[in-house]
Amino acid sequence: MRISEFKNDQASDRFRAAYDRALAELWPGPRTTLDLPTAFGTTRVYRTGPRSGSQGGEPIVLLPGSGGNALMWHRYVDVLARQRPVIAVDTIGEPGASTQTAPMTDGRDGAAWLDELLAALEVDAAHVVGCSYGGWLALGHQLHRPGRTASLTLVDPAGFAGFGPRFYAWLIAGGLAAAAPRPLRPRLARLVGNSAILEGELMGLMRASAGFRRALPVPPVFSDEELRRLDVPALFLLGARSALHDAREVGERVGGLVASARVEIVPGAGHALATDEPELVADRILRTAAR
Repeated sequence: MRISEFKNDQASDRFRAAYDRALAELWPGPRTTLDLPTAFGTTRVYRTGPRSGSQGGEPIVLLPGSGGNALMWHRYVDVLARQRPVIAVDTIGEPGASTQTAPMTDGRDGAAWLDELLAALEVDAAHVVGCSYGGWLALGHQLHRPGRTASLTLVDPAGFAGFGPRFYAWLIAGGLAAAAPRPLRPRLARLVGNSAILEGELMGLMRASAGFRRALPVPPVFSDEELRRLDVPALFLLGARSALHDAREVGERVGGLVASARVEIVPGAGHALATDEPELVADRILRTAAR
């Protein structure tokens, strides 16, 4: 089995330089940087906010979407850290500062990696937030390695539909729009339903990751039996215009199977919900953590 890696040292160096620039630009405030070993490789995390315990409470752990890293949460960190410790993760196998050394073949491997990471962080209970692919990892972790999750906030998560033509068309349209002249991008972002292309530093980082070979499992659709096992407070935050799945169908399915879940469909938002509505998403993360 393959692992995710850069195709050569030149591609790696180019990305590292872009990553360091984006980190300095997007996250200038205080943080603690940790590189933690797991069976799947070394994972980079950034900690900020009050310390866990009686003052800070249980931490919020942020997992990015596919192709992203901790920096996708840069608009959230200050807001969340005012109330909770925040741990932003460069998911193993994604382009970031983590280094994968062993293959991750399925959801059980993803759950094992996240459980090892939380153990290394000495986190016994976390409010886990996952966007898209990160949502699939977060939910899979609770299903396969229960015990460390206090709550889940799943931001338009993967794992509820296959990746069909509509989703790939959305990805391609977003990529083309991101390459357009800067003055045209706001209009194109509205047209294609992808506000992420307005994140200039992150788009530059995405372009710099062109030499990265991603080798992570494709999320299968969660079964009814798996969803019925979910027993922690969970918010399914779905974009009404998501290109990944039919938000209403997902909401009805979750509502009928998961007693501990709440579902909120955000009008006008798409799969890029985290950048479409950052204030709303941050508010919902904190509300869910307070339940």
